[in-house]
Amino acid sequence: MTNISFKRIQQLAIPAIIAGIAEPVLSSTDAAVVGNIPEFGTESLAAVGIVGVLLSALIWILGQTRSAISAIVSQNVGAGTLEELKSFPAQAIFFNIILSLIVLASTYFFVEEIFTFLNAKGMILDLSIDYYNIRVWGFPLSLFTFAIFGLFRGLQNTFWPMVIAAIGASVNIGLDFLLVYGVEGLIAPMGVVGAAWASLMAQALMAILSLILVLKKTQVSLKLQFPLHPEMKRLVQMCANLFLRSVALNIALILSTREAAGLGKEYVAAHTIAMNIWLFTAFFLDGYGAAGNILGGRLLGEKNYKSLWTLTKRVTSYNIVVATLLVLAGIISYHYVGFIFNKDPLVLSLFTGMFFMVLISLPFNALAFTLDAIFKGLGEMAYLRNILLASTFLGFLPVLFLSNYMGWGLTGIWGAIIVWVAWRGIALIVKYYKKYLPLAS
Repeated sequence: MTNISFKRIQQLAIPAIIAGIAEPVLSSTDAAVVGNIPEFGTESLAAVGIVGVLLSALIWILGQTRSAISAIVSQNVGAGTLEELKSFPAQAIFFNIILSLIVLASTYFFVEEIFTFLNAKGMILDLSIDYYNIRVWGFPLSLFTFAIFGLFRGLQNTFWPMVIAAIGASVNIGLDFLLVYGVEGLIAPMGVVGAAWASLMAQALMAILSLILVLKKTQVSLKLQFPLHPEMKRLVQMCANLFLRSVALNIALILSTREAAGLGKEYVAAHTIAMNIWLFTAFFLDGYGAAGNILGGRLLGEKNYKSLWTLTKRVTSYNIVVATLLVLAGIISYHYVGFIFNKDPLVLSLFTGMFFMVLISLPFNALAFTLDAIFKGLGEMAYLRNILLASTFLGFLPVLFLSNYMGWGLTGIWGAIIVWVAWRGIALIVKYYKKYLPLAS
């Protein structure tokens, strides 16, 4: 019988929270450090924000294989068939690496056109290209690390991913200050390029630690063997659905940044601050979702639907509490948090004028992200795909276009994001009540 006690959920969720925030910490640290460069902090912050959206899009599109790997492994753990998965981990990881190289090649030679489409101009465009041309090489490293994290999650272990992520984030922060600002007489200030190198080195370190720990702390073999494992077919099907889902997700994030960039450099800088805070809280909220993902997949393998309903109620309620605490923290720090990223009075004025929209989104994020993670553990990738497509094209885009027409600025852009997240949360609640709640009774 799978343990879903308060203690067990915390054992999985708290390390997952720490591991989950590593990626937004990397991006937020880059943004905060370069945003305070005396000579051209606003332009640097805008460039890092634009590149960060593109890289996050690429990582999220293919990083979804982590959820698919976790779902397959955890379901086999619950069904007692883990021994039959011996050749699957290595095949899944190599599949992830090949995908990452294909996507990297498809974007690398068109980077100027991509950033021009995102409304980057002049110095911002030049800085964006310089930053991207270094950071992009961390893309395969991140996806390798994500695949290992998926294996650990499927094996009901979030501790080692936490250790890896904490070390990577700490190294990135130290290198950011060292390389961006330099050390007099030793290291010349490198600006945005230094931030890119700091992130790349941190990602390389995390990949190496992931390789060492999965070999030392598990029975997983990374020796590539053939023929292909039968679960690879299901992995590819899950990833195809998650790929389409993530494309829709990133259309929303990319277009919101494009709209902000079209308003001016101060607007996209303020939007970058808001987006970095939003992503940080999103990954923070994803910790309890990870516990639901891990335990939910195992309970499905056991066909224990009653406990699945209990688990869903618990992790959702825990995440609503976390979201409430994050909102309170945002209210308390409302007029101060922007100073971490930039000191430009206009940027800070624009940010404080719309930050309340980020706070309004957090309870909706708690519902959407928790249920999203549980549904991934249950293998409901096709439904998740459909919900993202509907919320993006029928919810987000109409509100974004209306905002553009009415001249609502950043507040309108974030209104579209709130509609987008709320749609997802409500649709997942309806689906759960229709399909899984009857099974529990």
